[in-house]
Amino acid sequence: MGAKKKTRALGAFSGGLDSMIAALLLKSQGIEVEVVTFTSPFFSSEKGYSGAKQLDIPWRKIDYTAELMATLNDPPSGFGKNLNPCIDCHAGMFHILGDIAAAEGYDVIFSGEVAGQRPMSQNKNSLNRVARLSCYPELLLRPLSAKLLRITEPEKKGLVDRDLLLDLSGRSRKPQMKLAEEYGISYVNPGGGCLLTDPNYSDRLSILREIPGLFTAENARLVTHGRIFRLSEDTIGLVGRDERDNEGLESLVKDEITYVLEDIPGPTGVLIGDPEMLPELIKLVKHYAGVRSCI
Repeated sequence: MGAKKKTRALGAFSGGLDSMIAALLLKSQGIEVEVVTFTSPFFSSEKGYSGAKQLDIPWRKIDYTAELMATLNDPPSGFGKNLNPCIDCHAGMFHILGDIAAAEGYDVIFSGEVAGQRPMSQNKNSLNRVARLSCYPELLLRPLSAKLLRITEPEKKGLVDRDLLLDLSGRSRKPQMKLAEEYGISYVNPGGGCLLTDPNYSDRLSILREIPGLFTAENARLVTHGRIFRLSEDTIGLVGRDERDNEGLESLVKDEITYVLEDIPGPTGVLIGDPEMLPELIKLVKHYAGVRSCI
């Protein structure tokens, strides 16, 4: 008789504490684990890469920008407290993982989600909704809360030992921290890092969403820097607050009009929209550079 086929699992992986523990729970069962970190203007893949390297787990990166920008236009499940469409965002990620699993022969897809950890996206109803919307509910496993949730097909088939999974719930991460100590792994911080959950950034992004044609991935990156001004119905101005802001704006501009003072140090200004609003941007740049206008 041939050797038993090894179970293969593909996980959504931020590189945070929860996703690392979820991956290790499966790996400790002898399951072949690979992880995927999604990237967009609102979250990077750096922590995912570092976490996978620490765990010595195969890793890949997927650009999720197009799918997430489309979701932000009209999320079927709505937004959270800020401009974060977490339910539809997660469902879309798991749909991609499910497609990869079907194409490449993975037996299970998983995440580090914990029941009750976040009020909107991780209560039991939301977790079930995410699973349904992903189109792969039978494959989607949450190892940290599996014993509190509906049993999945991989568990029913014995591909994953449900008895070795956890029943965590709520906001406390003390159990995960204890497990991290037992596994001997380090982590930067327990939480996530999506800009869409930040109220200040969400306000900036909302301005872009209000103006036809300006809500693009490039502009979403630009408005992470500088002061933001609504110069007219169809135009936004950005003015750097410090050297770091200036460098950030200058590294991201493509076809946008920029303005800097030639003879004295000052902020970088970027115009998004109507070029005829450049004089208004110039006034702002001079104002924040401390240049006094003659009357």
